[in-house]
Amino acid sequence: MKYMKLGTKPDIFYTEEAVRSVLSDVPTDLIIHINNTKYLLHKFPLLLKCGLLQRLCSDTDDEGSHPIPIALHEIPGGEEAFELCAKFCYGIAINVSAHNFVQAISSARFLRMTESVAKGNLVMKLESFFDSCILQGWKDTITTLEAAWKLSGWSENRIVQPCMDSIVEKILIHPSKVTWSYTYTRPGYNKKQHPSVPKDWWTEDVAELDLDLFRSIISTVRSTKTIPPPLIGEALHVYTCKHLPDPLEAHSSTQSSASRAEETLAKQRRILESIVGMIPGEPGSVSCRFLLRLLKVANYAGASASTKAELIRRAGRQLDEAEPTDLLIPLPSDPQSYDVGAAEAVLENFLAQFRRPMAPEENRRLNEAMEKVAKTFDSYLQVVAGVPDLPLAKFIDLVESLPEIARKDHDGIYQAIDTYLKEHSELGKEEKKSLCRMIDCRKLSPEIRAQAVTNDRMPLRTIVQLLFLEHERSGRASGSQGSPLDRTSVDILSTRIAKQESRKAERGSEGHRPRGEPTEHERTASVGMTRSLSVSKQVNEEIADDKSGGMGRKSKTK
Repeated sequence: MKYMKLGTKPDIFYTEEAVRSVLSDVPTDLIIHINNTKYLLHKFPLLLKCGLLQRLCSDTDDEGSHPIPIALHEIPGGEEAFELCAKFCYGIAINVSAHNFVQAISSARFLRMTESVAKGNLVMKLESFFDSCILQGWKDTITTLEAAWKLSGWSENRIVQPCMDSIVEKILIHPSKVTWSYTYTRPGYNKKQHPSVPKDWWTEDVAELDLDLFRSIISTVRSTKTIPPPLIGEALHVYTCKHLPDPLEAHSSTQSSASRAEETLAKQRRILESIVGMIPGEPGSVSCRFLLRLLKVANYAGASASTKAELIRRAGRQLDEAEPTDLLIPLPSDPQSYDVGAAEAVLENFLAQFRRPMAPEENRRLNEAMEKVAKTFDSYLQVVAGVPDLPLAKFIDLVESLPEIARKDHDGIYQAIDTYLKEHSELGKEEKKSLCRMIDCRKLSPEIRAQAVTNDRMPLRTIVQLLFLEHERSGRASGSQGSPLDRTSVDILSTRIAKQESRKAERGSEGHRPRGEPTEHERTASVGMTRSLSVSKQVNEEIADDKSGGMGRKSKTK
């Protein structure tokens, strides 16, 4: 960072009982009041360079020996900026850099320290430093622009606009010509291992700016059509990470402060909607994960319906890039629950692409994307299936929202349904059956089939289907047809039925059994060998159902 040194004398300002004075044998004849600070100074050095003080002193009628009091409460930069200008008048050494330049020049202009008052005055020196040093650097320009904006916004256009022009000019320069320092803190990035300047070198420093400045710079850069859309998208991503917190983190912070400030949410909505409006229209300019992150923020901050719809539409077009966790969009009222409707809407927008005519290449690309989306969505279902208050009808809708053709296997559906059954143990027999009908046993891998056969949460009908299918396949392999189930399959079913009957008997008679009488479980164990006939009968019934109704339920297509 560059700086300018003015003056050579040592600092003779000192403080005594909240009063700033100057070490001098000359009596004080000028008192300056700025807010709660009083300065005891002298007309001689100050009036020579400050046109405002000349006029204010000439307007007073006090011709006596008393010091003239002047109030400068509205001076830009306050006491620090005024003292810098006062020291310049006294010839005391001062340092000016990008950190205090804005306050110094604003105060000097306020005091009218111009060339018309005195040659080589402060305003001229500061303007020269601004043009020759600050605007030539990158970080100095960013720092100066931030300070000018905080002090007076667009009104200080003599500083703001040149800084913005300088920033845009540097962004458009080819990275190989970048010679100034910049901030780049990407995880895993090592400057020593990457001697060349990255294309997005400017994004982190620009992300420090106020939203209005950032939006103006991005708009100007885009209008040149020099920077590719993905690079604009990266700048938006960096700005979002800086200014829009993760909804879960934001929720915990509002909970800890016991207040959910509306002005904070309003600020987040403003930033979010501005970011969404700046996203380039070209496909792939931002990632699907970034769009879904914005959708989470939109849900939390209560963004407009049009903003959410735009994010859902764009995320749907790129859903094959998403991970299952990206679809976990928390509800603003309860971050531990998920907005399954939003995830379903994103999927619907993805599927809508198949309803329009397309070239063979695009059709091939979308079919490949469909396979990825099916795996991602089934993994997402495994997570939301564990939410205790997710209704059965809604879960079935989610499973069926993906067309049958999309799923090459049903391992993901099985695991999601198993998770739902585990979390919702209160489901009745018919509800379990309707849920498990969505599993096509033919599309289960051997590992999952082996696991499902011994899963107590699966309805008996599903177990029979799996065993019948396994028996049918082994029969085809050996060349035999229509032989009955083997002894192992019957034993599995016998054990399963025995467990079910034992649980029913214990629930129905526990507590009413006379002392010394064997329990139902004991009776069941003692007559276990007689189950085979009962099992065979139930198996035959289930097989008959399978032959008439098909193996597993076909998911609806769209």
